[in-house]
Amino acid sequence: MKRYSLFSNPANLSGFRVTVASSGRSVFVPPGCSILDVLLRAGIKVPFNCGDGKCGVCEVRVVRGTPDHRDSVLTEAEKAGNRSIIVCCSGSLSSELVLDL
Repeated sequence: MKRYSLFSNPANLSGFRVTVASSGRSVFVPPGCSILDVLLRAGIKVPFNCGDGKCGVCEVRVVRGTPDHRDSVLTEAEKAGNRSIIVCCSGSLSSELVLDL
């Protein structure tokens, strides 16, 4: 599992949960890990390409929760709307994110 300083967030030092809306399945994302890596490791399929938050292939709709946007794909208005997240590089400001997967 990749660990990036990019995912360090003082607001969420203990990690967070990601729940898949369609199945209710939930996984824990530890501090320093990407949502994408944790989902893939759990066998949850997510399309991706670059892994650096630059291409947008791994954009997923947010059902509930507050993303910590770290990508260079979404506009500032899109980030402020919190309706989607680039899961390869972004985290969570809330204790749980529910994603439309």
